[in-house]
Amino acid sequence: MTANAASVTWRKSSFSANSCVEVARLATGVAVRDSKNPDGPVLHYTEAEWQAFLLGARNGEFDLRH
Repeated sequence: MTANAASVTWRKSSFSANSCVEVARLATGVAVRDSKNPDGPVLHYTEAEWQAFLLGARNGEFDLRH
């Protein structure tokens, strides 16, 4: 990680009850971690990857289809 996980501001959705992922902005993109395991692994995405994910989520690409 380009920044220490403790030195960035982590946020999670206001819709989250207990279990959720947290995201943090980095100079090089976005970091994602499990809020239940803040000392665990951190995933890193470039800004382009993150924007593609957000666009897909907004467009329903990840909705479960029955």
